[in-house]
Amino acid sequence: MNAIISADELASDLAGQHPPVLLDVRWQLSAAKAAGEPPFDGRAAYAAGHIPGAVYIDLDAELAGTAGDRGRHPLPDLEVFGAAMRRAGVTAGRPVVAYDGGQGWAAARAWWLLRWTGHPDVRVLDGGLAAWEGALQTSVPTPAEGDFEPVPGATGLLDADAAAALARTGVLLDARAGERYRGEVEPIDRVGGHIPGAVSAPTNENVGSDGRFLPAEQLAGRFKALGAAGGSQVGVYCGSGVSGAHEVLALAVAGIEADLYVGSWSEWSSDPTRPVAVGPDPR
Repeated sequence: MNAIISADELASDLAGQHPPVLLDVRWQLSAAKAAGEPPFDGRAAYAAGHIPGAVYIDLDAELAGTAGDRGRHPLPDLEVFGAAMRRAGVTAGRPVVAYDGGQGWAAARAWWLLRWTGHPDVRVLDGGLAAWEGALQTSVPTPAEGDFEPVPGATGLLDADAAAALARTGVLLDARAGERYRGEVEPIDRVGGHIPGAVSAPTNENVGSDGRFLPAEQLAGRFKALGAAGGSQVGVYCGSGVSGAHEVLALAVAGIEADLYVGSWSEWSSDPTRPVAVGPDPR
């Protein structure tokens, strides 16, 4: 099963006898806002128009826990996450499609969490809402309550120690912008740089100018050049486990399984005892 779905395919599925559950996960990183600029309001964007039948999911409140020592977007309380999914109508036997405003990060976070907690059929709308050419809806749907009960997977998740070990024994990809990886700038966290041994692999290089994923063959070639091939274990981290989920999704499109370090740099850099590497060299 493909991890992404095109807008045309989604329109066809929604018109069919077994339409997927739709999750609207519009979100933007709130850091580095211009003076006086209000923060992005995903709920207001949803209210202004969404794909018919979609239910709004709040990334900060329902796909992440409270920011702290575990990072800015740690794993959510599974009861909160499960309740949000059931409110949206998610069941184990019905496909789910998540979308956001087009960046793909937030939708990928929902995709990763649902997969990690046991849902068998989840996809992300390639290109997000910007790719959708159909009508939009402003009324809020009230789907029948779902029955999805999240059960954490035995694999797919890294903690800080496992990420450090993977950087030595496998392939650990850093999905942040190259300048943050190199430690040239750090607009959010305590210190700049990267986990020693991690390889720079900016998420934005997985998509084209339209925000849609590059072809699977092209993605596979990119990740092979970064060392993610030949049976090596692969892991990903970013700033707080959101754009990293998008890189895990890109790897899945390329046919490569990867684990996610959810705490990511926001957790790693908050602990002054953990080593930090700077510059373009992984180590």
